[in-house]
Amino acid sequence: MALDPQRFKGLSGFRHALRRFLAASEVISRAAGVTQQQYQAMLAIKATDHDETTIGDLAETLLLTPQATVQLVDRLTKAGFAERTQSQGDRRVVLLSLTRQGDELIDALAERHLEEMLRQEPALRRSLNQLKRLAD
Repeated sequence: MALDPQRFKGLSGFRHALRRFLAASEVISRAAGVTQQQYQAMLAIKATDHDETTIGDLAETLLLTPQATVQLVDRLTKAGFAERTQSQGDRRVVLLSLTRQGDELIDALAERHLEEMLRQEPALRRSLNQLKRLAD
């Protein structure tokens, strides 16, 4: 069963607005000297409900393998943005947190990303509303 041509326009419009945001995000992150994955990792660490983010938690959030996450965290710690500590409750567990430098950086980057997201919001909303109307 073929989709209504208007659905293709809605899907295309949404993807276009999303790509515009992601392209701007790449520029914002690169200008700050971090990769998209590093930004996403710092954002995930900062957004945790508790102060006990583990490699496993971060891997799950970022949809990465534990090995890839370890390498990502290695780069963040080497850059001075994150640090590892051993859990007091279970010495096998390594907890992740942002350093002061990482915390300041993620605050600045999140502000710029939010501005860009809000700039793209009208196009995203139009596309989503068009798709909702067509789905009803």
